[in-house]
Amino acid sequence: MSVPTTLLPCGAAVPVLGQGTWYMGEDRRRRAAEVAALRLGLDLGLTLIDTAEMYADGGAEEVVGEAIAGRRDGVFLVSKVLPHNASRRGTVAACERSLRRLGTDRIDLYLLHWRGGTPFAETVEAFEALMRDGKIGSWGVSNLDPADMEELADTPGGDGVQTNQVLYNLTRRGIEYDLLPLCRQRGVPVMAYSPVEQGRLLHHPALRRVADRLGATPARVALAWVLRGGVIAIPKASAPEHVRDNRAALDVRLDDAALAELDRAFPPPTRPRPLEML
Repeated sequence: MSVPTTLLPCGAAVPVLGQGTWYMGEDRRRRAAEVAALRLGLDLGLTLIDTAEMYADGGAEEVVGEAIAGRRDGVFLVSKVLPHNASRRGTVAACERSLRRLGTDRIDLYLLHWRGGTPFAETVEAFEALMRDGKIGSWGVSNLDPADMEELADTPGGDGVQTNQVLYNLTRRGIEYDLLPLCRQRGVPVMAYSPVEQGRLLHHPALRRVADRLGATPARVALAWVLRGGVIAIPKASAPEHVRDNRAALDVRLDDAALAELDRAFPPPTRPRPLEML
């Protein structure tokens, strides 16, 4: 099933709606269900899968590896290196461990999970080495605020950044004031994690009213809202009905009345805010 794509600066086309894996791999009793959910998502065209070495101490990467076995070429795979591993040697070693857990020889997009004490220049050098060796296709960042992005841009090789993955949903709109415009100006797509606030958003009365009027579920409306401006969303789903609900968000069209009602309930920022993280 076809899902709309957006282009990364390197020219790679990635689905605007993918699958997250935070909290997967933490309980082996749920593993079969998690693998099945990811495979269903792939069947529905949600071929971008996001994971990280941090999630369940590598357990999520193992779940992803099982889910993509035999269909790796049809998946756009994203993983992340922890800041305390982001030195020149540490980044390469972390990537190799992730590759083993994922059961693949390459990660399509490899991200610095958040900023730590290692200078950007050192991490970028490691990313470039991994690209030369064919172990990653491209690299990006996560949880970087505007000042961080400016510093990265001034770093040798920093213009190779392909995305900034940040917390963004109806209740977390701070990036609209400065970070989102900056990334758009630089041509760097934003990838939104926790686009439905890990489910907490779905019981909000205003969101439910809009969903009822549009004949959709709150999750579909919340995801459609994130996707409306070219942002990539990576919701996590472990149950088949949630996977299908996420996919159906692509069919929701938010009219002006819906957008206005959501703005009243979840006001956009009027000043800079510290970058929020979960």
